[in-house]
Amino acid sequence: MTIRPRPNVALVGFGYAGRTFHAPLIAACADLRLHSIVTGKPEEARALWPEARPVADFDAVLADPEIDLVVLATPNDLHAPQARAALEAGKAVVIDKPFALSLGEARDVADLAHQRGLFLSVFHNRRRDADFLGLQSQIASGALGDIRTFESRFDRYRPEVRDRWRERDGPGGGIWNDLGPHLIDQALVLFGMPLGVGCELAVLRDGGQAVDWAHAVLRYADKRVILHADMTTPAPDVRFAVHGAKASWLKGGLDVQEDQLKAGMAVGAPGWGVDPRPAVLVDGATGARLELACPPGAYEGYYAAVAAALTGRGENPVPPEHALAVMAVLEAGIESDRRRAEVRL
Repeated sequence: MTIRPRPNVALVGFGYAGRTFHAPLIAACADLRLHSIVTGKPEEARALWPEARPVADFDAVLADPEIDLVVLATPNDLHAPQARAALEAGKAVVIDKPFALSLGEARDVADLAHQRGLFLSVFHNRRRDADFLGLQSQIASGALGDIRTFESRFDRYRPEVRDRWRERDGPGGGIWNDLGPHLIDQALVLFGMPLGVGCELAVLRDGGQAVDWAHAVLRYADKRVILHADMTTPAPDVRFAVHGAKASWLKGGLDVQEDQLKAGMAVGAPGWGVDPRPAVLVDGATGARLELACPPGAYEGYYAAVAAALTGRGENPVPPEHALAVMAVLEAGIESDRRRAEVRL
């Protein structure tokens, strides 16, 4: 497949993920063109992105020789079948997380991309959160020493159950499938694959159908990694609590880019990605506390890297093997909860 110097992109799905994340980030990339949007609400898509063509039919995108890259922002149970269809049509593919409903499905898609020699990537955007970039820098500098305990949380207060597919008891629903991939991917970027996974999943809200509370412990030879997500916490104060041999690194609040996109801020505008809440470095020997600003978040870097990879100027920002590792841990967590025991990897 010959890729245009400025690849044409078809965005499939114009729900929350497509509208909030993918459309503005693709449109902001000078090296990509948002060509088509597959949606049942063409007027809304046209009003927001008049340069893109609304399309009602996914198959029409697959048959369109003008399309170079298909971006899947559809419900989780559609990721694997739609990715296979796009690859079979000779298109490059980006899939919103999670990669698929199971590790086996994800492997099948990755194998097909490899066989066809086609680009495949998964949208793990939170590698580019401001707080995570700041944490990576501190760990790399040696300021914390060897990490002993790493705690990463996505706590939210959403006591009312909403009628949407993410909160229904269906394939791919629940908070472990929704936020688990973010938590897992960040941990694997820092520490690689764990030796084992222990996980508990629960439905705690009145009227809840899908998992809304998840707690996992990833076992490494020299550290423990705690990953937690829930929708039941009135005080979601802790985002990271990282404790090393020399110092601790503490951070509250969530990265601002999602809220900025929801508010309609232009990607890259003044203040884009700037987290107003500093991290705190606590010295183990003295107890001294030092506030540290994080670098700006940079979700736009993902699609810039995708464009570079498609045109032979760079590497895939999230290659299939990275996303398969996330799926292995995600699936191990589900199995651990079922067994009520650690699953070894």
